[in-house]
Amino acid sequence: MSFTSMINEAIKKAMLARDKDRLEPLRDIKSKLLLESTSGNGEVSEETALKICMKLHKQRIETYDLYIAQNRADLAEVELLQANVIQEFLPKMLSEEDIKIEVIAVISQTGASGPQDMGKVMGILSAKLAGKADGKIMAALVKEELLKS
Repeated sequence: MSFTSMINEAIKKAMLARDKDRLEPLRDIKSKLLLESTSGNGEVSEETALKICMKLHKQRIETYDLYIAQNRADLAEVELLQANVIQEFLPKMLSEEDIKIEVIAVISQTGASGPQDMGKVMGILSAKLAGKADGKIMAALVKEELLKS
């Protein structure tokens, strides 16, 4: 089942259940997928769809943090709920320990010896762990490991 059809199926279920809290983020995903398909070559690839969902999830989490900082728990709760709905369609993220194992492997594979090699290591890691790990965590771990060398 394609990603788009999974979203459409989830929208149908939410509509039948009259679940407005699930329906709003699902419609947002569908909207972004339709926008991408009309601006591109017609069909949205699974990789592009995941990137769109990851971006939407990240936006919701950032907005949640902003609302918490401004003491707006009522709005923060809605954002967190929507982020959780979007997260259901994302692949399981790697733990920090798993990312560290990958970082060490790539550093030894490339022969990186210091902070000047961070770009080389991050390029390989970003491609290898796309959609499975947070870039900020990857960068921090790479920097930490390269400073040890």
